[in-house]
Amino acid sequence: MKQRLKVAILGAGSRGFGYAEGMMRAPEKFEITAACDLSREQLDKMHTLAGLDNRVLFDNEEDFFKEKRGDALIITTYDTVHVRQCVRALKMGYDVLLEKPISDRRDELYELLKTQRETGRTVVVCHELRYGVMYEKLYELMHSGVIGKLIAIDAMERVAYWHMAQAYVRLQAGTGNTTYPTILAKCSHDMDLVQYYAGAQCDTVTSIGGETLFRKENAPKDAAERCLDCPHVDTCTYSAKKIYIEGFHKRGCPKFVWPFNKVSLKKPTTEEDLYEGLRTKCFGRCAFLCGVEENPHVVDHQLLQMNFKNGVTAVLKMVFAAEMGRRINLFGTEGELLLDERLNAIEVRPYGKEMQVIDFDSLMEGGHGHGGGDQRLIEALYDIVVDHAQSPTSLENSLECHLIGIAAEESRLAGGKLVKVHE
Repeated sequence: MKQRLKVAILGAGSRGFGYAEGMMRAPEKFEITAACDLSREQLDKMHTLAGLDNRVLFDNEEDFFKEKRGDALIITTYDTVHVRQCVRALKMGYDVLLEKPISDRRDELYELLKTQRETGRTVVVCHELRYGVMYEKLYELMHSGVIGKLIAIDAMERVAYWHMAQAYVRLQAGTGNTTYPTILAKCSHDMDLVQYYAGAQCDTVTSIGGETLFRKENAPKDAAERCLDCPHVDTCTYSAKKIYIEGFHKRGCPKFVWPFNKVSLKKPTTEEDLYEGLRTKCFGRCAFLCGVEENPHVVDHQLLQMNFKNGVTAVLKMVFAAEMGRRINLFGTEGELLLDERLNAIEVRPYGKEMQVIDFDSLMEGGHGHGGGDQRLIEALYDIVVDHAQSPTSLENSLECHLIGIAAEESRLAGGKLVKVHE
């Protein structure tokens, strides 16, 4: 019988708790041994989920790091502390599953890679989409020869308008300097996938974009600082009441699901819990008056143009839209492939031949987040740490998309200047 991997969790919010749930679905492989989070509510949920004793539940990292709590550590904390905490964990002998983005600084990325190599430990980065079956299928089709040689990639990350207001406006304004530029915070998935399909290092990047809509001058007349106090609460497109209260009822009042579990950590979630969250947390603030435009790294749209060292060119657009859903178009010498999450399908279009449509449902065996990628990532973590399987989302592999994002932000702030990714 194979060993059970003992795993501790640093940051038991929605992402960390979600990974914990994934491990509880494979009890023959995983044992959750400890958890640390600033929220007592989240620690109580970890106690209920995994049966953890209060002696291994910590509300500060100093007590948590006094001794090694397991074989592996999942780090799902604020973006800006990822490197510091991961370096500390590696030096203690942990293998690490690290949430992205890792950092928006080249020196921190290289420092972490140096520490990982010196300690000989493993760092797996949470690029869950790499483990999603539809994205694996797209990669398989591309390498089958059906489109010939890859020439260009056209990718789009369509962020639902309400999600843009939630995660990349209200939350960005509410967390101050604990988050990274929008292109890294939202599109590290997409840059990773583009580089994965391109199959080479990125040479140069240009980027433009900005914060156009969510500005104080665009607020409705007589708007209040909080949606629940605003005369436009029932009519504004970005009303927190419409997004969270009405949305909650449209979804059948679910017990504890995203995005409502961002507003209230209580399980099961009630309407009153959501109202309380909107009265006290950043999610209830006016998206126009919250002051997010004062952060130069927050945008509501951005475009990247990338040139790869093997001659492949790529475009990535991040915009807010009516519905969420990624789209990736691969153009080759003999045909094209289109993966569209809105269509729930992959289209195979060889030039001069019949189109084939592959429905996502025919590929999926189970649900869970990111097209099944969350659960498959957890299962891969076991194989990587215990059986020393190769990691498709190793720290070294992940550095490339982070370097692309850093270069893109430098280019955008410089008015679209051409920036070398590897200096």
